[in-house]
Amino acid sequence: MEKIGDIIESIALEKGLSKEEVNEAFKNALIYTAKDVISPDQEFSVEIEGKNYTLYQVITVVDNDDERLEEEGEKYISLEEAKELDADVEVGDELQNEISINDFGRTAAAKLFYEVELNVQKGIEQNLFEKYRAKVGTIVHGSVTRVDSEDNTYIEIDELRGVLPRRNRIKGESFKKGDVVRALLKFVNMDKKNGMYLDLTRTSPGFLNELIRREVPEVQDGLVEIVNSARIPGERAKVAVRTEYDVDPVGAVVGVKGVRVNAVSEQLKGESIDCIEYSAIPEIFISRCLSPAVVNSVVIEDDTAKVRISTEQKPKAIGKSGINIRLTSMLTGYKIELIEDATAPAQAKSADRNEEEQPTQDSSALEALFNS
Repeated sequence: MEKIGDIIESIALEKGLSKEEVNEAFKNALIYTAKDVISPDQEFSVEIEGKNYTLYQVITVVDNDDERLEEEGEKYISLEEAKELDADVEVGDELQNEISINDFGRTAAAKLFYEVELNVQKGIEQNLFEKYRAKVGTIVHGSVTRVDSEDNTYIEIDELRGVLPRRNRIKGESFKKGDVVRALLKFVNMDKKNGMYLDLTRTSPGFLNELIRREVPEVQDGLVEIVNSARIPGERAKVAVRTEYDVDPVGAVVGVKGVRVNAVSEQLKGESIDCIEYSAIPEIFISRCLSPAVVNSVVIEDDTAKVRISTEQKPKAIGKSGINIRLTSMLTGYKIELIEDATAPAQAKSADRNEEEQPTQDSSALEALFNS
């Protein structure tokens, strides 16, 4: 097997690997083969120089009375014997004895060929794993190849197969063979049964964030930051945004006449998306998140936000099937406790009249309190 360099260059070109990666695969294959056909207890090393390789048996020099000479004589040599080979050798040095795998017949050659293929394939898989691991948390897309009996959707994404489990699919969605599907890459999975595959989701807040990032240039450019988001997939979502620049963060995400946020909503089966300007003051942030309801006051006690609200505004704060208050809790991290006020203030009645025009109206009284 002289001029192994030619073979390595050919494999590297064919498999899309670097020459260094194939070199390492060949070295590992040669050492494993040597251990298999010569002795599993011996140590071996490989040197590749130019287009040729050399296989060595590695022997460690030990003291003349070292017990390992009797127990593992193939791996060790006494200092006295070693000095007959090299007068300058010392205890702990390693001697290399050149051997040839060709001396062990066709079985060794066949084993080496198999191990080279196996190690090259491992290199290809490792490269793929690293490539897609770098894409975790981003959107990938591909064509549906099949949907199994449990409604799990299998998607061809470049070199790998993606799996969109039913639990990670928006309620009411269905796909058929040939459909092009976008989803968020959760992680790269690998097991003996299925090999390497991509675990996908369309229900995570991260998927919503990435769709907004693609749709809104200000988010792409870092002018507007998505602080947090919360979703009940396919129904409603809330997104908190902020900026340190002279930009209206909510207006940037929503777009003129809602064109940007509607474009995102269309990709989420009509999911309603509320954009909220983030505030570092939790009381103000909570009051904004409970929009379109107008709250009277917010008091934080440990992990609970006690929100005083008028009777008329309470249904809006709760939302249909409790969706508004649930999303507010998810977005802010506080348990929301509504305390009903018997009398509605004038500002709440005014908010009722302007509700449709200002769906994300804040509590101006609360703002003034904390800005004073």
